[in-house]
Amino acid sequence: MLAAIPLMIVPLIAYNLVMVGLLGSGIAGLGSTITSLSMMSGATWTMSLGDLLIVVALGLLFIEVLKATRTGRWSVIDHMLSMFVFVAFLVEFLLVREAATQVFFILMVIALIDVIAGFSVSIRAAGRDVSIGL
Repeated sequence: MLAAIPLMIVPLIAYNLVMVGLLGSGIAGLGSTITSLSMMSGATWTMSLGDLLIVVALGLLFIEVLKATRTGRWSVIDHMLSMFVFVAFLVEFLLVREAATQVFFILMVIALIDVIAGFSVSIRAAGRDVSIGL
């Protein structure tokens, strides 16, 4: 049952926690520096909270694609819930002023790729399971 919960809900919840100020200083917290490294070239590489959210979402997307390869009755529920998470991203992006940022848009696109990849992988895997003889 827990395997049917879409992991893309984690970045959605984390972004909303940042937005209300629980994980940072509101919407300005997305630009706050998490880490900074001096490179051998002399440049300084920094990672912000928004960048970290995107990296976490990409890691979760990989796990979601792996989850899409399994078959079973929970996989259909997982795909439906992933679609609901994407719709929540889309509605929030369109209706909430604080969600109209580049970070949120990239997270929404990652959720869309999760939905499309999940259905595509499942259809492909189901096609291998069904063989029609002539």
